[in-house]
Amino acid sequence: MKGTGTGIGIHTDPNPTPRPGADHTTRSVIVVGCGPTGLLMAGDLAAAGVPVTLVEKRTRKISNLSRAFVVHARTLELLDARGLADEVEELGTRLDRFNLFTRLTIELGTLPSRYNHLVVLPQYEMERILERRAAAAGVRFRYETEVTGVSQDADGVTVEVRGPGGAAEALRAAYVVGADGMRSTVRGAVGLPFPGRSVIRSVLLADVRLAEPPEDLLSVHAVGDAFAFLAAFGDGYYRVVAWQRGHDIAESEPLDLAEVKEATRLAAGHDFGMHDARWLSRFHSDERQAPSYRVGRVFLAGDAAHVHTPAGGQGMNIGMQDAANLSWKLTAVLQGYTDDSLLDTYQAERHPVGTAAKRSSGAIVRLAMVKYPWTLAMRSALTTGINTIAPVRRKLALQITGIGVRYAAPNGAHRLTGSRVADVDLESGRLYEALRGGRFVLITSRECADKTGLEDRLTVERRTGRGRGSHTTVLVRPDGYVAWAADTADPAAIEAAVEAHLGERITLAR
Repeated sequence: MKGTGTGIGIHTDPNPTPRPGADHTTRSVIVVGCGPTGLLMAGDLAAAGVPVTLVEKRTRKISNLSRAFVVHARTLELLDARGLADEVEELGTRLDRFNLFTRLTIELGTLPSRYNHLVVLPQYEMERILERRAAAAGVRFRYETEVTGVSQDADGVTVEVRGPGGAAEALRAAYVVGADGMRSTVRGAVGLPFPGRSVIRSVLLADVRLAEPPEDLLSVHAVGDAFAFLAAFGDGYYRVVAWQRGHDIAESEPLDLAEVKEATRLAAGHDFGMHDARWLSRFHSDERQAPSYRVGRVFLAGDAAHVHTPAGGQGMNIGMQDAANLSWKLTAVLQGYTDDSLLDTYQAERHPVGTAAKRSSGAIVRLAMVKYPWTLAMRSALTTGINTIAPVRRKLALQITGIGVRYAAPNGAHRLTGSRVADVDLESGRLYEALRGGRFVLITSRECADKTGLEDRLTVERRTGRGRGSHTTVLVRPDGYVAWAADTADPAAIEAAVEAHLGERITLAR
């Protein structure tokens, strides 16, 4: 939803007058925040030919210390559409299931995806991959540069920054995307609240070696007064996330390995012989969400828009999926294929996803924190019950992995509209290979002219085989969701659908 909120550092005129000679500020975008969300966003825009400046207050150094480490199936599909999934798979550790509270096993092998598994990969490795792609695409990086103010008018957005040495400067762009984390300066500048609360405090993080590794490479252990989450990085180290009731210590206080061992021992019965810690840290976990992801020409994505508990490993994934949803829409508007109203669908589609993740991750961590004998008994009964009901386990797997995300469709639309498209074989290769150009993909049995005139924004493909759905015509968005579909290949309907979504018609053989 568009907004005209105001706050510290911003002025938004509700009835702005275009400036003489305004040219949409060279149709550029400023992305604030150099985490996975900002890097994917900037890389997508630059690859599509949009001038991008990425502003980051940190120095140009990717820290090897990070909280996120799970790459889920839907994110792997989006990385496949960018030619990056193979590298992620090679660097990470693949898991086809994980356990919650011993009794509940989430099976991923039946996911309707080429990536019917998850990959354990530290966030810093993901950032290296995405930074390299963004740099190759031509993103202009501005490290050691802090945002101090934001203002917008009818023609664009001005971002006031303080660079290395304290030098002040004003940057100008058509749009700004705040991907600058939970304490987002951009969110504060546009006056958006971040309602919610802290769910759990004094959570312990450690990367350690284990003398006696658990049987599962990713597992959750919980008793009444403690929980511990362990995941294998694949390089000999394990990430441990642990918590102990009543052990509420300020995040600024130093942490030693003995404290992590004790919390893990309470939760799992032993500490797995932890040793050689390469990182120790404390943090608290909040559940918060901005009411709007858009204020005029300013957007929020990732942790700047929503934060939730780390249970289920959804945070980094949902942020990158936010970026994939918004980047192609910004490109279409900036390149003149459609009008600004398309950008309102970002809020409509992604805000419910953030809400759902907040609820599901919160439910998992609250189950881990139950204390009394009767609540422990209820958790045991619940997890045992879910484990025996395949449809419920499947729904939970679809939710956590992002494969089950579906966007609302207009009344009367085809049943597939708004749904995620699984990879399929086409005459020229796979669908997600065809998506690597950042274009729409039309899958049809109709013959098309060799030149459609829309090669810069549309790829036309024919599906191989004669199985179920082989005659369905599908127009796939650049982010892998169905924009339009029909059970027949009526040329007039296809031509009208292409014009509606891409701004111009193509001609099909009749």
